[in-house]
Amino acid sequence: MNNPNGWLQFALYVAALLLITKPLGLYLVQVLDAKGRTWLDPIVKPVERLTYRLCGIDSAVEQGWVGYTFSMLAFSLVGMLFTYFILRFQDKLPFQALLNPQGFAGLVPHLAFNTAASFTTNTNWQSYGGESTMSYFSQMVALAIHNFTSAAVGIAIAAALVRGIARQSAETLGNFWTDTVRVTYYLLVPICVVFALFLVSQGMIQNFKPYTTAKTYEAYTIQVPKTDKDGKPVMAADGKTPVMVDQAVDSQTIPQGPMASQIAIKMLGTNGGGYTNANAAHPFENPTPLSNFFQMLSIFAIPSALTWFLGRMVGNQRHGWAVWGAMFAMFVGGALFCWQAEANGNPIHQKLGVAAADGNLEGKEVRFGIFDSALFATITTDASCGAVNAMHDSFTPLGGLVPLFNIETGEVIFGGVGAGLYGMLIFVVLAVFIAGLMVGRTPEYLGKKIQAYDVKLVVLVLVVLSATILGGTAWAGVTDWGKAGLNNAGPHGFSEILYAYSSSVGNNGSAFAGLTANPTDGNPHWDTTLAIAMLIGRFLMIVPIMALAGNLASKKLVPASAGTFKVEGFTFVALLIGVVVLVGALTFLPALAMGPVVEHFLMGTGTLF
Repeated sequence: MNNPNGWLQFALYVAALLLITKPLGLYLVQVLDAKGRTWLDPIVKPVERLTYRLCGIDSAVEQGWVGYTFSMLAFSLVGMLFTYFILRFQDKLPFQALLNPQGFAGLVPHLAFNTAASFTTNTNWQSYGGESTMSYFSQMVALAIHNFTSAAVGIAIAAALVRGIARQSAETLGNFWTDTVRVTYYLLVPICVVFALFLVSQGMIQNFKPYTTAKTYEAYTIQVPKTDKDGKPVMAADGKTPVMVDQAVDSQTIPQGPMASQIAIKMLGTNGGGYTNANAAHPFENPTPLSNFFQMLSIFAIPSALTWFLGRMVGNQRHGWAVWGAMFAMFVGGALFCWQAEANGNPIHQKLGVAAADGNLEGKEVRFGIFDSALFATITTDASCGAVNAMHDSFTPLGGLVPLFNIETGEVIFGGVGAGLYGMLIFVVLAVFIAGLMVGRTPEYLGKKIQAYDVKLVVLVLVVLSATILGGTAWAGVTDWGKAGLNNAGPHGFSEILYAYSSSVGNNGSAFAGLTANPTDGNPHWDTTLAIAMLIGRFLMIVPIMALAGNLASKKLVPASAGTFKVEGFTFVALLIGVVVLVGALTFLPALAMGPVVEHFLMGTGTLF
C-alpha cells in the first residue's frame, strides 16, 4: 500500500463524491416531487404529459402501499415477459442485417429466463458473453431499456419509503407511474446522454457496424468442444464432460456496436453486466484511466445523493449525512482491506517466481493495477452494480472476501440506486429498535414509534436475504449439477457457489467467474435457480419494505423527549455500522469461514485450489 498514486486517486475519488452529493440530492428532490420544477421542464415536460396521456396515467392521484406495490410488480412482470420474447426470437425479428449483423441465434429457454429475470431485477448477471450472444437489437431494446426501468423502479421504491417516514396520518405514498416516468425522463436519460458522449470522447465505440475480422501475425491453437454433424457437443464417457479438440486460429474478431450508450446507464443505474464478456476490463468498455475513474464515480453518484434526499424529505439533514457517514465508513474500511490483501499478494506465487513480490496481479489489467482493481471491486459490490475491471475469482482469499461480504450485508454500503437507501433504512429501523431495548423504552424513529409489526417486517426482509443465499448455496453444493459448474475444488469452489447466490439475491451480478452457470451440455439448473434467487432478492424484499412504508406513513408523530434516541451524530453512526456488520457476520460467518477464510490459512501452508 506504499503507493502515493493510489492514495491520491482515493482522495480525489472521495472529494468528487462529496462534491456531487448535495447538488444531485437537491435535484432528486425536485424530480421526485410530482409538482416540482426542474431546469429541464421546457424540454421534457411536454414529453412527460404525452406519456401520461398515452398510458392513461393520472399523475395527480396517489396510491397506497398496496396499489403502489401492485403497479411495480405488474410493470416488472410485463417488462420481463417482453425481454424473454425478444431474447428467444432475436434471430426472427425484422431488420436482421442492421440489428443482428452477426446472425446470432435466439437464446435457449433457461438462458433467456435467467437473462430476463436478471435485467428486470437490476442484477445483470450474465451467463453468456455479450459480444458472442446478443444482437444489437437485444442489447439496445431488451437489455438497455431494462437498465433504465429497473433503476427507476429502485429509486421510486426508495422515494416511497422516505415519504412513508416523512408523512404522518397518511394513506398514500405517491404514484408509482409518475415516479418512474419522472426519474427516467428527468434524471437517468439526461445524465446518460452526457455520460455516453464523454465515454465516446475517451475512445469507447458507438456504432452499428458488423464485427471486424483482423488477421493475427501468427496462428495459434485453442481448445473448443467437439461437435457432431448436428452441431451438438460430443460428450465423454461420463456423459457430462464435453470432448475438447484443438482448433487453429489465424484471425481475431473485434466486436462493434452501440456500446457507450449501454455502459453509461449500466454504471449510473448500478446495473452492471457488460457489453463484452471481459466487462470493464475490456479496452472498448473502459479505454482510459479517466473513463475508469468516472465509471467508479458514477456507480456511487445517485446512491450517495439519495442520502441527501432522505435528509431533506424528513426535515433532518444531519440524519441524511449520518446515514451517508455510516455507508462511507464501511466503504473506506472495505476498500483499504481489499487493497491491503491484494498488495500483499500470494506468497506461493511469489516463491515460485511467477508473481511480483509487491502484489497480486493475476486477473487484473496492468493498465489499472492493484489499487484501481481493488477500489473498483469494492465500489461495484458496495453498490448492487456488478460491473468489474478485474476478475474477482483471481483475487487473494481475503481480497475476494471483501466483495463477497459487501454483497451479503444487503448491499447497503451506498448500494444500488434506490435499493441501497431502502436497504439501509431497514437497518436504521433495526438499530433504533435495539437502541430502544437498551434503554428500556419504546423505540422511536424521527417521531414514529417502532412497534412489533414494523420489526417483524424488518426481520422478514433480512430472513429472505439470508435464507435464499444460504439455502441456494447448500443445495448447489451437494448436488451433481451444482458441483459440475465448478472449475475449482475445495474452499475456493465453495466460494464460487456462495458468491453466485449472494450476487443473485443481492441483485449485484458480479461473479467468481470460475463458475460455469450455462454449461455446454444444456443443464438448466444453474440458470434457473439463480434466476429464481434474483426474483426473490428483488421482489420478496420490496413487498415487506412497502408494507413498512405504508405503516409508517399512517402513524402520528410523537414529540421528542429527553429519552429520544437521536438519529444523527457519532453514536448513531457507530450503532448503525455495528448492526449492519454484526447481522452480516452472525448470518454468514460460518459460510465465509468454510470459503475464503479457510482458503487463506491453507494458502499460508502452501495449498492452492
